[in-house]
Amino acid sequence: MDIIIRNARVLTMDDEDTQYDRADVLISDGLIVGIGPDIAKGVDTTGARVVDGEGKLVMPGLINAHFHSPVNFLKGALVDAPLELYMLYEVPPLQAESVDGEYAYTRTMLGAVELLKQGVTSLHDDCFFVPVPTEKEISAVMQAYTDSGIRANVTLCQVNVKEYDKYPFLEELLPQDILDEMDAAPRMTTDELVSTYEQFIDRWHKTGDDRIRCSVSCSAPQRVTPDYLCALDSLSRQHDIPYKMHILETKLQRVLGEEKFGGSIIQYVHKQGVLSERAVVIHSVWVDDEDIAVMADSGCSVLHNPISNLKIGSGVMPFRRLKDAGINIGLGIDEVPVDDGCNLWTVGKMAGLIHKIADPDYERWPDEHEVLHMMTRGGAQTMRLHKEVGMLAEGFKADLLLVDLDTLPFTPLHNLKRSLVFCEQGSSIRMTIVNGQIVVEDGKILTVDEVALKARVREYASDIGDQLAEMKLSADRLAPYYQTMYRMAAERDVGMNRWAGPMKP
Repeated sequence: MDIIIRNARVLTMDDEDTQYDRADVLISDGLIVGIGPDIAKGVDTTGARVVDGEGKLVMPGLINAHFHSPVNFLKGALVDAPLELYMLYEVPPLQAESVDGEYAYTRTMLGAVELLKQGVTSLHDDCFFVPVPTEKEISAVMQAYTDSGIRANVTLCQVNVKEYDKYPFLEELLPQDILDEMDAAPRMTTDELVSTYEQFIDRWHKTGDDRIRCSVSCSAPQRVTPDYLCALDSLSRQHDIPYKMHILETKLQRVLGEEKFGGSIIQYVHKQGVLSERAVVIHSVWVDDEDIAVMADSGCSVLHNPISNLKIGSGVMPFRRLKDAGINIGLGIDEVPVDDGCNLWTVGKMAGLIHKIADPDYERWPDEHEVLHMMTRGGAQTMRLHKEVGMLAEGFKADLLLVDLDTLPFTPLHNLKRSLVFCEQGSSIRMTIVNGQIVVEDGKILTVDEVALKARVREYASDIGDQLAEMKLSADRLAPYYQTMYRMAAERDVGMNRWAGPMKP
């Protein structure tokens, strides 16, 4: 027996919502092998770590089902702006050089450490590479996740169309010199990208004691060519891995669908045959009832990023309509600069609150069980890990948390799930276990020298400042044209409103 947790309160999140006021949890070879009252009695403890669970809660580890690690260094660095303008200052469309391996390793590790200390045991990193993915940068990202001890699914979130082709109206708005620069910006062909993916999957999929897995991503359907969109679906089907795609995050994307595809982007991907049970639709804010019906029929999942949607003003996702249609929903931080934090507990709380201003029928508001489900089992399903993690059950991987109930968020304790969703912020986590290994204990990360990591990040501070200054110069040059595009789209009537106030630019 590897780990024996005795006399803890247990929240399983299983189908029967089984809970124990006092029970033992047995872990061996990375798996949960027993849960129940007094089952540790008589068990041989030789060589095992015995943990006193008195006054503690054992629950499934949280799952951050959507993340972009390449901007982990930009916490608090970017001002609020609509997505299309915000991205100019975050992912410059004219950037021509990749970062080095140590830089990529450090920024990836920084996010992994903060997530683990907050109780996130699994994450889905939609990892983009600017301007194109390189073997050095990919390896650095994957090695960081391997070394950290976290469970990670990772994509190569890459575009392969010209910048102005991703938006409505932009080609007509931009001057010729900028169009020429965008034409000349580095891009990979479909064959090159597919070959890169094949090597990526062959090298990294199911490594790190099966903690590290690969997924595919088109970033967004309008950001790739149709042949690449479909090639990724073939890879997803071949390897039975998730296919992530940002769809209808903003009103402008609704307008883009009308302009470029003659209708909703959801309907476009459906017609292309890539909307399936492996598909993960990220954001899904500006969907209509026809879109939701198609999504439900496909079996796809949705990723809800409520803080991100607030930070950049995208709108409020129609949670209850999606849920009533039977669509699985997971939760994501999205990325550090659109959260200005790295805490899934605050994302869960926001998911439990934001829909109260979007629906006057209070009986349709998300409850605490639905929010916890999104933070655990819902996220696991989006990663195609729902038969392995997300709940506590015999045979499941031992990804779990030990939460101290003798803390202020639980004093007094009236309703466990409500306290977890609306009171806890991660400060009560006493132990994080991933794959049967203790990776965080009493606030200390055990897999990484956190002091050295933070010192290295601070050494990068001046470089990051210089990069931000360069990015701002480039973005400021483009921003007036993007502002005009944004306002043109905002003024169009698309037959719905996903903002809490009047639908005005």
